[in-house]
Amino acid sequence: MIAAVKGCHAVLSALLFLLPTDAQAADDLGGAARELARKAAAFAGRAESVSTAWRNLSSLPAAELTEARAAFESAIREAGVRLMETGGALELRVTLSENQSQYLLVAEARKGDDRQTIIAAWKRTTAVPTAGISLERRLLWEQSEPILDVALTADAMLVLSTVKLTLYVRGEERASVPVTPARGWPRDPRARLSVNGTSVRAFLPGTQCTGSMDPTLTLECRPSEEPWTTEAGGRAVLQPGRNYFIRKPAAPFYTAAAVEEQGRAYWVFAMVDGRTQILDANFEVAGAVAGWGSDLAGARCGTGTQILATKPGTETDSLRAYALVNRAPVTLTSPLDFAGPITALWSAGGPAVIAVVRDLDTNRYAAYLVTVVCGG
Repeated sequence: MIAAVKGCHAVLSALLFLLPTDAQAADDLGGAARELARKAAAFAGRAESVSTAWRNLSSLPAAELTEARAAFESAIREAGVRLMETGGALELRVTLSENQSQYLLVAEARKGDDRQTIIAAWKRTTAVPTAGISLERRLLWEQSEPILDVALTADAMLVLSTVKLTLYVRGEERASVPVTPARGWPRDPRARLSVNGTSVRAFLPGTQCTGSMDPTLTLECRPSEEPWTTEAGGRAVLQPGRNYFIRKPAAPFYTAAAVEEQGRAYWVFAMVDGRTQILDANFEVAGAVAGWGSDLAGARCGTGTQILATKPGTETDSLRAYALVNRAPVTLTSPLDFAGPITALWSAGGPAVIAVVRDLDTNRYAAYLVTVVCGG
């Protein structure tokens, strides 16, 4: 077994040495994974099946391998090839590796007696300084009722649930008012809360509410289909009876984050169809991301902007911070793990976001302030 592994490493090393450093490369990991899928589908033949085994021999974190695999599997399905856990007509052993100028996906492909080595590459981006960058969290509030959003002031906190809006001062409840959307709550309730001075504004499904914290907590709600204010002044309409937004010309999305790269503004959208897309200021597609979940939020730490994103498809959740380099995500932090799924993620301004988690052990909802901490 050891000899076989050593032999495989030797062959891979030879391939990487012989591959020209200026070989044609994709712009990002997702593009390389889709290129690998296109080549593999051509070798497999339409309506054939493929099984894969993956490993990471690069300096990239394991999450990058997960992203590559997700993008590959999505693309090869679109090409009409069936995915199987084992025993596919085409068997692929895919290795994530690198040379001095590129990251590479090298697939050893076998179809019956036919053998082929398939290589797809993407450019190594300029490194983003990550020394000292981390994520910190602080528990704000915990309760049995679903928490939809939390807003903080200098000396108070507002907690919006599916039942009421509650004002807390130094951890003690001072007042509460009932909240009910005009059409009732959908199966997956969403709401957005904002505070400006003592003024309060809440966006509920088919409803907008305005009120004040001074001299007492008030909130008046009215039916409304006006767009919600989501992030960085972005406006989007919550689809009636659904839990996703519409902001044309973009496709329907669950969450979005505003981010900048070299002075240019971009949006990152977690689409309803499972894709994550990078759009420019004119909402033209500028890139894609593989392996992220459906909850995103933007933050600003130091002179840069960051995107906090969840991982896809698991019961317990985590957050990581990313920057945008050459219209592709670069990982900034290790994952911040939680005891259950994140049910709401909203920007809190500056370097912070509000993350609401349903704890699988206690079945209670906990709201956290998650902050991007920049090094010196």
